Amino acid sequence: MTPGERRTAERLEQKLDDDYLLWYDVAVGPRHQHPDFVVMHPRRGILILEVKDFRLSTLIQANKQTWDIHGDAGPKTIPNPLEQARQYAHQVVNALERDPQLVQAEGRYQGKLAFPWSYGVVLTNITRAQFDKAELAHAIEPHRVICQDEMLEAVEPESLQSRLWDMFPHGMWGVMSLPQLDRVRWIMFPEVRVAAPGTADLFADQTEEAELPSIMRVMDIQQEQLARSLGDGHRVIHGVAGSGKTMLLGYRAEHLAKAHTDTSKPILILCYNEPLAKQLARVMAIKGIVDRVHAVHFHKWCWHQLKAYGQGLPADNQSVTDKMADMVQRVITAVDRRQIPSGQYQAVLIDEGHDFAPEWLRLVTQMVDPATNSLLVLYDDAQSIYERSRSKQFSFKRVGIQAQGRTTILKINYRNTRQILQTASLVAADLLTAEDKDEDGVPMLKPVSCGRDGEAPLIIRLPTLRAEAQQVVELLSAAHREGHAWGDMAILCRHKQDMYLCANVLNHRRLPYQVRDKERPFDPAADTIKVLTLHASKGLEFPVVALVGAGFMPAAGEDEREEAKLFYVGATRATQRLIVGLSGNGHFAERFAA
Repeated sequence: MTPGERRTAERLEQKLDDDYLLWYDVAVGPRHQHPDFVVMHPRRGILILEVKDFRLSTLIQANKQTWDIHGDAGPKTIPNPLEQARQYAHQVVNALERDPQLVQAEGRYQGKLAFPWSYGVVLTNITRAQFDKAELAHAIEPHRVICQDEMLEAVEPESLQSRLWDMFPHGMWGVMSLPQLDRVRWIMFPEVRVAAPGTADLFADQTEEAELPSIMRVMDIQQEQLARSLGDGHRVIHGVAGSGKTMLLGYRAEHLAKAHTDTSKPILILCYNEPLAKQLARVMAIKGIVDRVHAVHFHKWCWHQLKAYGQGLPADNQSVTDKMADMVQRVITAVDRRQIPSGQYQAVLIDEGHDFAPEWLRLVTQMVDPATNSLLVLYDDAQSIYERSRSKQFSFKRVGIQAQGRTTILKINYRNTRQILQTASLVAADLLTAEDKDEDGVPMLKPVSCGRDGEAPLIIRLPTLRAEAQQVVELLSAAHREGHAWGDMAILCRHKQDMYLCANVLNHRRLPYQVRDKERPFDPAADTIKVLTLHASKGLEFPVVALVGAGFMPAAGEDEREEAKLFYVGATRATQRLIVGLSGNGHFAERFAA
């Protein structure tokens, strides 16, 4: 910001009430123009402000079209700042008037915006007396200007607000409803668009569309503020399931990729789960930034590091668990010995940070280029379903993540309907009591529903697991007849043998499906029913989800708390419809019976 822009921002933040929304230097509308400030209020409308730090001595001459000023390299001609603001405003209004839900349906102003809009100029170094003496009124209408002495710190809030709203033409009226406000944000700021629940893409298409959708979903204000203002350094976002953490990670990755075109040090996205990593990689490819943003699951990244720097690979005659642990340790050792270099990435973004062991986090933190020091960790302890022997002594600081004072909490669940969230919490309610977990104050967050209603989850109780699987397949087939694509559906199982049982039933019914295992390729974008373990479902979402075998949880000898987390993760994958199979006599089946 220039000094004048900074002062304007401070005054607007200080003098305007909390129900105003302000954007500074954010690309607006289809042409991605950058007005200095956009001010929005549901009862006031939209105001575009252009800020100039000119002193009176800067001006040579001014008219309604252009101003001649003394520049650093001599005299130059620039557009009249009011004309700049006017053009920005008209581009915004023209885009908004394409939306039938934002215009007046009848009367004298039919087809015109249903709420006020205007534009103006802030002259931060010219007083009103100077403005009048220099006869600048012939170049800028006096009521469309805020002068230096009208935005001093001592100015009363009512006085500054009055100046702003005097910029609006008389006779403009109308109130912007909250749904209209979201539609305005959707059209004005394409980067805050969110795909409808359950669609394959994590982020909405940001191109201009021939037809505007009837329902427009955008980031909430907290999400947008967070996405735009993350900044560099180490950051941690604590968020409940469905609060948009992965969406924010994708926004951040895209922002960094566009801001830094040097591919010598790419951006790294790390996940624990392979399906989520593949989905993120696909989105980065769609965005055209796959050369600058590498999305991969943690163990595959470790394997690539060992191969790239000529380090030995683990022996094959080990169990999968031992082999993975050996591979990670080999990378840690090689980094400590400087055989694998640190600081390889301009930024590292970690999804599912709650599933990363402390030593993994310590390793990955070293991969951030010290020149940028850009690290983002997404975290939700209620979804931490992998044994990590994490103790009360764990802290981000101890693994090298310096995020004190730079953490954010997201509590609102947008993914699930209220009914689905209630069902998930029926088993996992004991997990969701707020408490500080460590010296960082990592919270155990209780999700708050966004209030979206849907159908009640369907509970199935049948004599055998095979009968349960057959009933689930019949219900998915019915959902397809109702209009759901096969790719909208997932069957989630606690154990691999249950997964293969479901695959057998699907195969018998000749329905398209994919099983996620090591033996066959898995494409998250394919129009097929996905059959996964509960562990492998983390980070994904589907409109229709069936939990098969939940009635047998927890099995003898299994930790009930960990199994409850697993059930919670599986149930919260569903955005519209949840089917829960409760064959068996496990403790969770008893909870539903109660």
